[in-house]
Amino acid sequence: MFTATLAFIAYSITVVALALISIRARELVQKFKAGQPDPTRSGNGKERLRNTLYETLAHSKMLNFTGTGIAHWFVMIGFVTLLGTLVTAFVQVVNPNFALPIIGHWVPYEVFTELIGWLTGIGIVTLIGIRQMTRLVKKNRSRFFGSTSWKAYFVEAVIAVVVVCVLTLRGLEGAIAQVTSWNWHYALSYPIVSYFNSLNLSTVALEQWIQVVAAIKVSISMIWFIVIAANLTMGVAWHRFLAPFNIYFKRNPGEVTLGALPEMLSHGKPINFEDPKEDDVFGIGKAADISWKGLLDMASCTECGRCQSQCPAWHTEKPLSPKLLIMAMRDHALAKVPDDKPLVGTAISSDILWSCTTCGACVNECPVDIEHVDHIVNMRRFQVLVESEFPTELGNLFRNLEKAGNPWGANRADRDAWIAECDFPIRVVEGKLPEDVEYLFWVGCAGAYEERAKKTTKAVAELMHMAGVSFGVLGKRETCTGDPARRAGNEFLYQILSRENIETLKEVFGPRGVKKVVVTCPHCFTTIGRDYGQQGFDLQPVHHTQLLNELVKTKKLIPVPPTNPQSITYHDPCYLGRHNQIYQPPRELLESTGVTITEMPRNQERAFCCGAGGGRMWQEEKLGSRINMNRVDEALATGAQEIAVGCPFCRVMVSDGVKGRSSDVEVLDVAQALLRTVKALH
Repeated sequence: MFTATLAFIAYSITVVALALISIRARELVQKFKAGQPDPTRSGNGKERLRNTLYETLAHSKMLNFTGTGIAHWFVMIGFVTLLGTLVTAFVQVVNPNFALPIIGHWVPYEVFTELIGWLTGIGIVTLIGIRQMTRLVKKNRSRFFGSTSWKAYFVEAVIAVVVVCVLTLRGLEGAIAQVTSWNWHYALSYPIVSYFNSLNLSTVALEQWIQVVAAIKVSISMIWFIVIAANLTMGVAWHRFLAPFNIYFKRNPGEVTLGALPEMLSHGKPINFEDPKEDDVFGIGKAADISWKGLLDMASCTECGRCQSQCPAWHTEKPLSPKLLIMAMRDHALAKVPDDKPLVGTAISSDILWSCTTCGACVNECPVDIEHVDHIVNMRRFQVLVESEFPTELGNLFRNLEKAGNPWGANRADRDAWIAECDFPIRVVEGKLPEDVEYLFWVGCAGAYEERAKKTTKAVAELMHMAGVSFGVLGKRETCTGDPARRAGNEFLYQILSRENIETLKEVFGPRGVKKVVVTCPHCFTTIGRDYGQQGFDLQPVHHTQLLNELVKTKKLIPVPPTNPQSITYHDPCYLGRHNQIYQPPRELLESTGVTITEMPRNQERAFCCGAGGGRMWQEEKLGSRINMNRVDEALATGAQEIAVGCPFCRVMVSDGVKGRSSDVEVLDVAQALLRTVKALH
């Protein structure tokens, strides 16, 4: 009767759990299938598999949070490898002396099971402790703020109970086996074995205890399935099944996670803006517009808040949290919300949408490779192209780009005016790039018009001239790459600007196989180097810090460090660092000048944004505190005498921030730091 009762309870719960989870899993798959098609996620299977295994097994992103990452790794391994103990428990409910055939009493298996059990237990206790300390110390600024707490606590509690059951069963099994001294079969559970031995329980009692604990283990495990089946939005549980798939189908497997923005697809095909179809989907306006990969993104969210912890908007008291945005979109798309309900205005506010700088810190940090920026830009596309609802400042930006070919609305005729300020010859390419010219120097709008950025332009040009590098510029033929328009959601305008530039570049390079371009602006660098490739036009762009660093290494430029070098801190531009993984060349270049580099606490892949990306350069910060001030405060706290940058947008934002703090610290481009030391020889 005892055994029958336990078996009935455990097996009944199992039947219910497996039935419910099967139904809900099928429902979830159907929801994914109903999403917009995205053919860009196929192909390159070997690289995708290799990347998935690496990110999953090596925990390549999680280990950035070292303590948390290690603890989570053991929990993940325990979730998979302790499956054998669950199978054993199913049978132990009716047969307490059961062990898996062949391996059940194999010492390596037993030691491994016990080791993983202990480490998983330690890991889950560590994660619970980290969660509580983070919430206590940081409160509303905690990365867990806004997460659905009960779901996390439930999952953690289940894991803890299962681990206790695994180790308890090992102790009871040892007691039944009458183990009275340490041996390898019970290498790590012997203290528990000893405890049960001390109780002097009969064999029958021990067997009944095994049955009870096994039933508890099975029941708790199955209740876990029942709970998650009832909650399709319970990412903290579902990600255990979905995360590997989400990583596999990431946008750029084996490369940087960011890179080019995705093409604007409708029904799985790029939109023909010259002749759009009546049923074309422009961006994301409602749940039905989200691609299947977007839905997979949202269902995979663990609510861990690592994206939130790195977001410049969140850190400056703006309404945007990448985590809360994904949660809101997930709850909207996977819940019973009518398909025609708009996302913006229903799930998220307009202020949330336009607070993003597209810096990519969220994407870079996400352990399951959710592509927050893509979703934000796609919603912006809908708001701009369909609803015509966007900040007033962006309207001015779009008009300037349309009429003048630059964000400031400056006269096209003045684009090459900086050349007259140089005391060395600069070749302006009128038609095809001459054979003796190696590089096209892409100046960019800021480099041509903005006074601070022009200093960078002239410094780079002078350094290339001094090094004997043959280069030419387009002069008045150059126009905006379209980056601000595209990141702000105006894909139509981007297409116009990009096609104009591509036609010009095709004419300039002609049949050249290798098309070398030097770029000072990381936004231009990303757009012409990555986004233009979507239209079948490939360049070989090099950022000026990369080229100058190579010229120094090959002794074509020889810096002479000053006797009393300045102390300097370097700000990593988001579009140079996270978007393109260029971190060392600027630092190596600065080191060659003899300066002392003092790093800010947040640097390289975790560098804090200046606040200019995603079209924010031309918008006022009306919510929260200013992003650039947050970054400048960090730079000034280093005590450095100068702040070096490698981006014209960053230079503007950091310079304005320094001025706002009434500081006399100089802000300069890396090229300027090099130029002053190279000129010491002349």
